[in-house]
Amino acid sequence: MLSEFKDFIAKGNVMDMAVGIIIGAAFTAIVGSLVADLINPIIGLVMGGTDLTNMYAVMSGTAAEGATLEAAREGGANVFAYGNFIMAIINFLIIAFVVFMLVRYVNKAKDAAAAEEEAVEEAPAGPTELDLLAEIRDALAKK
Repeated sequence: MLSEFKDFIAKGNVMDMAVGIIIGAAFTAIVGSLVADLINPIIGLVMGGTDLTNMYAVMSGTAAEGATLEAAREGGANVFAYGNFIMAIINFLIIAFVVFMLVRYVNKAKDAAAAEEEAVEEAPAGPTELDLLAEIRDALAKK
């Protein structure tokens, strides 16, 4: 059973998946920072200084007017945090777009490599050694 497990782990697909998960986690942190540090301020500026992450509606309980989402939650209010949901959608769209661009680039690179291989395979092989010797024999016979 241990050797079977080693064979499973050693397969390329499992290792590729592990690398993908690790890179994905790091990529998520980068995109989170991109949204929080660059996109949120721009959206806030366009919306007149509103911070999307602090947009919520109080469902039950009380929250001080103008309190942040965290302050409202700490105060015991049950909140509908639609601003966080909007930010999650923005994060998803950015991640999906960047992954799309990466996959598109990789597919183009694979297609270019495949086309290059086809061009090499389709190139005429040229005369064989036997064909060249036959031509030399025929040329000598004509003289």
